[in-house]
Amino acid sequence: MNSKLQWMVVNTCRLVVSATFVFSGLVKLIDPQGTAYKIHDYLVALHLSDAFSFQYLPLTLSVALGTTEFCLGIALSFSIRRRLTLGLMLALTAFYTPLTLWLAITDAVSDCGCFGDALHLTNWQTFGKNVVLLLLLAYLWLRRDRLTRLVSEGAQWLVSLFNILYALFLAGICLYGEPIIDFRPYHIGQHIPTAMEWPEDPAQLPEILDFDFEGYAHEGDSIIPLTAETVLADTSYTFLLTAPHLEQADDSNMERINALYDYAHSHGYRFLCLTASGDSAIHRWQDLTGAEYPFAFMDELALKTMARSNPGVLLLHDGVITAKWSHNLLPGEEELTTSLDAAPWAHPRIETYRHMLLLLLLWYLLPLGLLIVMDRTYASIRWWRRKKAMQTASSS
Repeated sequence: MNSKLQWMVVNTCRLVVSATFVFSGLVKLIDPQGTAYKIHDYLVALHLSDAFSFQYLPLTLSVALGTTEFCLGIALSFSIRRRLTLGLMLALTAFYTPLTLWLAITDAVSDCGCFGDALHLTNWQTFGKNVVLLLLLAYLWLRRDRLTRLVSEGAQWLVSLFNILYALFLAGICLYGEPIIDFRPYHIGQHIPTAMEWPEDPAQLPEILDFDFEGYAHEGDSIIPLTAETVLADTSYTFLLTAPHLEQADDSNMERINALYDYAHSHGYRFLCLTASGDSAIHRWQDLTGAEYPFAFMDELALKTMARSNPGVLLLHDGVITAKWSHNLLPGEEELTTSLDAAPWAHPRIETYRHMLLLLLLWYLLPLGLLIVMDRTYASIRWWRRKKAMQTASSS
């Protein structure tokens, strides 16, 4: 193989591996809580949940794993610390490969979660992907001297530090709110009744929404049954407060939740709390928060899929999810002054999310681009000075 062709093969392999790691890391950073749920599933399947009972361990591992994969992918694309980067990638993939083989054989966890909700692979497909990555990484390790550096050796630590800080910043934003890109079936704009229909293609069965709950509400001296059918058939607005476990729910923004309930009640909108907790947890929650809204019981997994925040709030209109909030970002009382038809915060437009994504992309690309330009400029100046010095020395 001639040197030019070999260079093309090496750098094509580098592009494939780095893109895979960056994508895998990004989806984990965009939805760190979802990855934490999956890590917890692994610990349960491996019978390690009791040994590692630290409450925030899955979330800590989720952020650490997403940051590591993202930064390693960028480091490989820039050829930063080639030996260290490829060594860490090989170690990580060597750990993943037997783990996913075990998953493929036992099916202990139905979905590996390596690409979050963005891309679902079967366990055998995931194992095959890791085998291919392992082979590509082994080849890159043997040909690492042919990987072209994009920044000087002196600027490598700056680029690496910037990527780590950006990854943690992105994870923090998505933990404080909801994932900025929602790959879940309960995304804004989803028409739930349509998503609940039985598909013609059996391969789409896992994508069917399981939106089912039962509860009751008090109207005077009467008890009114509440089911998913009545909520989805409501042509008006419905606020759904989702809390998989009320025992673990954050009550720091309870004033805003209660204000939102008062607003819904005064305007004739339905307000309902969906939870998987039992009666005792509900009564304790009511005592602690003064909650007056009705409760309904729903599957824990569905609630965790609907909103990552505990609690979170969804707004439905005629069966369509029109808005979604973390409890940290609920509308304030100053915004609860008009009907929902006239409230812009109740009708988020796709342009709003595109604008936010563009800002996040620019916050990454502009500083990184500035670092690269400064590094290349400094390298050019040094090269010009060396050349000038050599010319001066030769002429003398």
